[in-house]
Amino acid sequence: MKKILFLDLIKMHEPIRQELHDAAIKVIDSGHYIGGEEVKSFEKEMAAWLGVQNLCGVACGTSAIFAVLKGMGIGPGDEVITTVHTAIATAEAVTLTGARVVFCDIASDGFNLDLDEVEKKINSKTKAIIAVHLYGQPVEMDRALAIAKKHKLFLVEDCAQAQGAVYKGKKVGTMGDAGTFSFFPSKNLGGFGDGGAITVKDPAQFRYAKMYSNHGRESKYDHEFEGINSRLDAMQAALLRVCLRKLDEWNIGRRKVASWYDAGLKDLSQVKTPKVLPGSEPVYHLYVITVPDREALMKHLKDNGVETGVHYPCSLNVQPAFAYMKQGKGHFSKAENACEHMLSLPVSPSLSKEEIDYVCETIRKFYM
Repeated sequence: MKKILFLDLIKMHEPIRQELHDAAIKVIDSGHYIGGEEVKSFEKEMAAWLGVQNLCGVACGTSAIFAVLKGMGIGPGDEVITTVHTAIATAEAVTLTGARVVFCDIASDGFNLDLDEVEKKINSKTKAIIAVHLYGQPVEMDRALAIAKKHKLFLVEDCAQAQGAVYKGKKVGTMGDAGTFSFFPSKNLGGFGDGGAITVKDPAQFRYAKMYSNHGRESKYDHEFEGINSRLDAMQAALLRVCLRKLDEWNIGRRKVASWYDAGLKDLSQVKTPKVLPGSEPVYHLYVITVPDREALMKHLKDNGVETGVHYPCSLNVQPAFAYMKQGKGHFSKAENACEHMLSLPVSPSLSKEEIDYVCETIRKFYM
């Protein structure tokens, strides 16, 4: 019986193992662990890779969204609209500002934000929309940008799961007013601990968000306002510089794995594979299928050596943390239904066609 891990980071990093070790030793030998040349170089290199003017490393994806919203002046009395089907970090960042998070359901034909519902929930208190490019699948940005422009709202792109995804020739994170990134180890561009980054089009908003992440300062002892400690450290920056050079190759590998799944599962009526938006190039942070009997299929795959995941087992409206919103089960039917039927299959640039064929054949045997 084969053993196929959901994500094997050791195997993925093996080809660059020596580069990673050299980068880490360079930081240790430098004696400079906070800020410095490694952070500046990473910020410059990722900005160039994205094709943006500015980029600032921060401590994690959550604080990336938080700092961007603070830079936009969002706070108590304001509302920010986002999807109910995402990691809690997206919503936490809103409530941390003192603003109210407003949830919307997912689209009928995918897992991203239902933009029709977004427009219905806009009111005089709405200040921003956070579009989450979930699973590495871009949101329909033409429509999202049009809605934001029509209602004079900020549009923030949460690219935590989508580093390198493309919508109509443009990388995600470069089209809205701001883009936020997470470098959690499992991400397409994953670090070796926590980390994140922000890019903001408005120079004044970028400056505020960057300063806010570093105790409200630009120079060491000149604090213009109260901020937080949310810096990307030198070790993470050095290691991320090595990984950034491999990211395009890794994303090509993920797309190849997804194409093997598409071909191997296409004639199974019980399995719904991911929909790709016209004009978009996903990066498949996750390859998520929907099936009628998720738990039984998960067990079958596990019994045959295949690790799987569920992202996410429940939508945010039914999480205890958001009970105060009084929008429990039944309020977001599409997301709630998806949470009962979705299954994440192994997807990694280090997986072989033979391994993907085995996963597909194991699924096929379940439905025979």
